[in-house]
Amino acid sequence: MKQSLHEWMDERESLLLSPCATGSSASRGREYPMEPCPMRSEFQRDRDRIIHCQSFRRLMYKTQVFLAPAGDHYRTRLTHTLEVTQIARTLARALRLNEDLTEAAALGHDLGHTPFGHAGEDALTRCYDPDFAHYRQSLRVVEKLEKNGKGLNLTWEVRDAIVNHTGDSMAATPEGQLIKFADRIAYINHDIDDAIRAGILAQADLPSEITAVLGETHGERINTMVQSVITASENSSVISMTPDVQAATNDLRSFLFERVYRNPVAKGEETKAKEVVYALFTYYVTNPDKLPDRYKSRIGTAEGETVERAVADFISGMTDRYAIEAYRERFVPRVWRGVHE
Repeated sequence: MKQSLHEWMDERESLLLSPCATGSSASRGREYPMEPCPMRSEFQRDRDRIIHCQSFRRLMYKTQVFLAPAGDHYRTRLTHTLEVTQIARTLARALRLNEDLTEAAALGHDLGHTPFGHAGEDALTRCYDPDFAHYRQSLRVVEKLEKNGKGLNLTWEVRDAIVNHTGDSMAATPEGQLIKFADRIAYINHDIDDAIRAGILAQADLPSEITAVLGETHGERINTMVQSVITASENSSVISMTPDVQAATNDLRSFLFERVYRNPVAKGEETKAKEVVYALFTYYVTNPDKLPDRYKSRIGTAEGETVERAVADFISGMTDRYAIEAYRERFVPRVWRGVHE
């Protein structure tokens, strides 16, 4: 009897992957069972669903660090996501983990990020809910908001990796744990690159005691961090970094908070960005009839969703430019022109 493609993929995973890896056939499954795809594993299917969803496309116009930069070469939330995915796949391949699960989780980890980066997230914690967080919103996007409220119906492992990619929480799979390290490796290094491009930092500003461990250049630092994760995590179901590189990475992150993330020049427009979010939140809570139908229809459903929840969902899904345009349309008066002018 001819071997099916699914059987071939399962056999290939059993031969190539580490015993610590998460096999596709071992997935806990989806909230709503589906017929298997004849051409793709379950995690490949998740990757494709994420790439083709609206929230993924909107990442192109969401802030990473520098709000709506005029230059073409600064990172956006989308290019950040792609860099995280590349690093995560490199780690997964070196550790013989499931690259498809890793890729899907990396591509989906920031789907719920707000406009204006962490400034928008901070604004929603203040005007909506102190517990609002982009990683929980990312999970909400894939479970409840995409596909007009149907969600993407992703596997449990991908959803677990998305919601646990930051902070003190830890994903249940080693592939999910990789995302936390890949995310930090990516943003620390590309934020240095962007800050140097913006004139906020110079290469010489990086502390010598840190570069002595991690390397002088962008590529050297990424290579050091990636190799450190591989060395510390081989043949283990728990992903970690070697202590010396972990300490230097933490110090470099603290340096960036001091010199870039809280820099008044780099963050000069954030107060205005937050005011945009505050104003839009108040407007839509007061005028819920102005919400798009897909958000308005969720209010008062069996899940007990409030107006405020629907407004937070709508605003968090906005791109920077959409939020600015929505603010301008509602709060900035147009110049009057007579009918004959």
